[in-house]
Amino acid sequence: MQKGTVYRSTGSWYDVKLEDGEFTKARIQGKFRNLSIRTTNPVSVGDKVDVSINDNNEAVIKNIYPRKNYIIRKSVNLSKEAHIIASNIDLAILLVTVVSPLTSPGFIDRFTVTAEAYNIPLLIVFNKVEIYDSKALAKLEDLEISYSKAGYPTLRMSVLENIGTEDLKKKIQDKSVLVSGNSGAGKSTLINNLIPDLRLKVGKISETHNKGKHTTTFAEMFDYNSQTKIIDTPGIKGFGLVDFEKEELATFFPEMLSILKHCKFHNCKHINEPGCEVLEQLKSHNFSNTRYQSYLAMYKEDVDTNYRKNNY
Repeated sequence: MQKGTVYRSTGSWYDVKLEDGEFTKARIQGKFRNLSIRTTNPVSVGDKVDVSINDNNEAVIKNIYPRKNYIIRKSVNLSKEAHIIASNIDLAILLVTVVSPLTSPGFIDRFTVTAEAYNIPLLIVFNKVEIYDSKALAKLEDLEISYSKAGYPTLRMSVLENIGTEDLKKKIQDKSVLVSGNSGAGKSTLINNLIPDLRLKVGKISETHNKGKHTTTFAEMFDYNSQTKIIDTPGIKGFGLVDFEKEELATFFPEMLSILKHCKFHNCKHINEPGCEVLEQLKSHNFSNTRYQSYLAMYKEDVDTNYRKNNY
């Protein structure tokens, strides 16, 4: 039996890097498929596993070690299922673009909530700053203020103009780093800059809809150096809120969590309750209206789309 880390999953086979540095293609032992879990993939990129070689000289994953965290989204094809994108993440980088294409605040906030819920440190990187005009820069500054107030570090970057890339390299050192964002935000361009030999396919922006086209279909891990790993993710159109109750939602907005104790009612929903400190802060413009609108949209989603399952 050898220990290893899952670097790539294509559904039925997994590329596992063993402790000796060698890669092997492995499949999973059948019993994993029968666990009562509501995920489409029992094994994900980043998982620490035990691998054995069977009588047919095939590598088989026999054990999955407990995950310190993971990031999840709704399955594309099965609405009642969830898909684990990656696990054991030290830092998530969310690439955001103000133009070409526009990353919606709702998408950003779904990602921040997901990162909070699964205890994943987050860095918000505003990419493609070299093409921003004065209007876009003003919008960027508003976003920086909003997310800084919420406690998230931010970074301005242009991969093409080499702005902010050296700062980014310092922040990712010695970490397992997940890179995510809408299609067209520059994930593949960034990863190619970090690891030039990869030559990942870079998607073009659709002129009709000003949105990116998906170029990554499976999450995949790459070695930046011996101690730093980069996880490329599929272009994700939207996150579903899974694995927690809507009553917990406010606790995943850090700036909301910090003032909950000042609400009149301990179970305040921050929608129309008297004595709600969040609503008072909104009135005095001390709380981001955009973030609050995201909170309302998530809170009012169909309860059937939120699942509480603890056995991922």
